Amino acid sequence: MLFSNLLRLQPLIRIRTSNHSTATIERIVSNSSSFTDDKALPMIRLEEERSAHNYHPIPVVISKGKGVHVWDVNGKQYLDFLSAYSAVNQGHCHPRIVSVMQKQCENLTLTSRAFHNDQFAIYAKYITDMFGYDKVLPMNTGVEAGETAVKLARKWAYTVKGVPANQAKVVFARNNFWGRTLAAVSSSTDPSSFEGFGPFMPGFELVPFDDLEALEQSLSDPCTAAFMVEPVQGEAGVVVPSQVGGDDKNAVIVT
Repeated sequence: MLFSNLLRLQPLIRIRTSNHSTATIERIVSNSSSFTDDKALPMIRLEEERSAHNYHPIPVVISKGKGVHVWDVNGKQYLDFLSAYSAVNQGHCHPRIVSVMQKQCENLTLTSRAFHNDQFAIYAKYITDMFGYDKVLPMNTGVEAGETAVKLARKWAYTVKGVPANQAKVVFARNNFWGRTLAAVSSSTDPSSFEGFGPFMPGFELVPFDDLEALEQSLSDPCTAAFMVEPVQGEAGVVVPSQVGGDDKNAVIVT
């Protein structure tokens, strides 16, 4: 059974607000007898009781993974087409990665950037050689990378392009998704991402995805620092652009 097929069985959520302004969540699972049993339901209920409701997961409780397969708490096997949003494209519990992780953690678990260590410089050279980059700044999550890209673009605009202080503008394509931080939701057009979280980040501008004319107009603004775009939009429904523009020396292109 494919996770992609399970998406059609997303649980329904009903929210009732009490007199004390606390939300009580009741999950109604379609075809629950097919996808949950006594092992899964207590875990789902406990998660709903003790965890913030920022996601509405498929009613399957995964307990094991190997390669392209995962198993739920009932022993049912699935093909994992989601791959943790590509974080495990290499497969679950890849033996080489597990071996290297175990070996490193037995020797040295973690150092902050307050110190040098004997692995980071090797990694930095490896990854920059692979991609042909000058330097690398590793991040733990994608949204941190997006935030840092915005900071770098603004810094470039002020120090290289000569944009007046605090006037740099970053352009985004509508229907984007790159995370849920305040900066990310400030560039969002999805009400479920931004409603109730204002005021938002200044200096952001939105243009329609795949509209080169609108983009060129925004890039002509001397205060434009960057254009941040997904080459293929995913959250919006796998949207592929029909047009491809060239390089623009007036702004940093972030993809």
